[in-house]
Amino acid sequence: MTQPPLLQMRKISKSYEGTQALRAVDFSAEAGEVHAIVGENGAGKSTLVKILSGAVKRDAGDILIDNRPVELENPFQAHHLGIRAVYQEFSLIPHLSITENILMGQLPTAQVPWWIDWASAHRQAQEILTGIGFQGMNVKTPVARLSVPHQQMVEIAKALLSSPRILILDEPSAVLSEEEVNRLFSLIRKLKEQSSLILYISHRLDEVFEVADRITVLKDGELVGTVHPEEASQRELIRMMVGRTLEEIYPQRRAQPGEEVLRVHELSRDGSFEQVSFSLARGEILGMFGLVGSGRTQVARCIFGADPITSGQIYLRERPFVPKSPRSAVEAGVAFLTEDRKRNGLVMACSIRDNVSLASLDALTRHGLLDRPQQDKRILAKIRELDIRPPQVERLVRQLSGGNQQKVVLAKWLLVQAEVLILDEPTRGVDVATKVEIYHIIRDLADQGIAILLISSEMPEILGMSDRILVMREGRVAGEFDREQATEVGLLALAAVGSQVA
Repeated sequence: MTQPPLLQMRKISKSYEGTQALRAVDFSAEAGEVHAIVGENGAGKSTLVKILSGAVKRDAGDILIDNRPVELENPFQAHHLGIRAVYQEFSLIPHLSITENILMGQLPTAQVPWWIDWASAHRQAQEILTGIGFQGMNVKTPVARLSVPHQQMVEIAKALLSSPRILILDEPSAVLSEEEVNRLFSLIRKLKEQSSLILYISHRLDEVFEVADRITVLKDGELVGTVHPEEASQRELIRMMVGRTLEEIYPQRRAQPGEEVLRVHELSRDGSFEQVSFSLARGEILGMFGLVGSGRTQVARCIFGADPITSGQIYLRERPFVPKSPRSAVEAGVAFLTEDRKRNGLVMACSIRDNVSLASLDALTRHGLLDRPQQDKRILAKIRELDIRPPQVERLVRQLSGGNQQKVVLAKWLLVQAEVLILDEPTRGVDVATKVEIYHIIRDLADQGIAILLISSEMPEILGMSDRILVMREGRVAGEFDREQATEVGLLALAAVGSQVA
């Protein structure tokens, strides 16, 4: 007799304010399996797993665990059944320590009632992190002081505290370095050997093919099909996801860079990077590649005035430029699309209109009053230009897909008409089709003469989009490549060991 799957979801449906997010989706997965769920932004992936985790209530359908119907009205019921989730949106409490976040609700007490045994708690948290391959972190540190990759590690550790039977990982590798991704995959394989079911959501198809036993594709809230990695190619999977073949991911270059716009000379910031020098021309896309901790983002923050500079010079249009604040940088024509759009790029509770206008309020104000007709006119033009969906200025940003949220951030900076645009991980957490849209937008902006500094940890993206590439390692520029010279092996060798492979 065939053993029933650990998880069965039958005819699951869900709608939000008239928009059908899921339409009678059937899904099943086995114990000891890594089952990937892929699809464009808005395909229904996150809605499906949030229903399973108890975070969202389904409108219709049945869920069975061990062939028994279950009700998942809230996350507590899901936790009781051994279901844990790590979402793209972190659920950590910033002012609490790593220990407090990992052991939330389960902090050990001493002999005196209600007295927390902190020594035991810190030791337990450290053991959990070490056990999953993420040692070396001071567990007393407040998570607000951690980098985004380290916060992701804490989220994963928190989810594994209770040894879940079903672990949901929603874009877990989006903020991790290659080394950290390898550690994550080792952890996933260990959990698989322990008969856990891992549901893995990712836009990075190379990772999906490496780690998954089966891959389920969703499109427009409906099930397209389930395949085994060895039976399908990335091209076929993309066709299933978007309903068409993506012949050209990276657009062709149409124009040549012009005169120098930005020059950085021996720029340093204590504890972050030192003696970084490079130039950026009008209409050029300069790629900056490096592993997590290499100093890429810190350089960008200093150019934008978000962090103070220790030493060195910045020249903008051949004139000395001292960015005292982000406002002064924007006024000088420098814009910065940050790595973490939800924390630093958007006000999630506000509308598209309000978010796109944030950096341009002075230009949209007349005699101390906001010129609403002019505001809407300019914003609607950017919505059409970037194809932001739905094209409704009043729509709250938190109701948009990740790809459309990223377009809103981009629209905000395009509205200020910047000459230098710094893009830090511009396609993080967006699907393949939206990536292609963003790549074409970036290329069009460069063709219009905007100088672009493109920071990315995805080597294909850097190789496919850049005119030149800088490689950062341990806070220094390890080397530079022309577009024709650059290879994945060359980039990784410089980023990882600081020299070319012989």
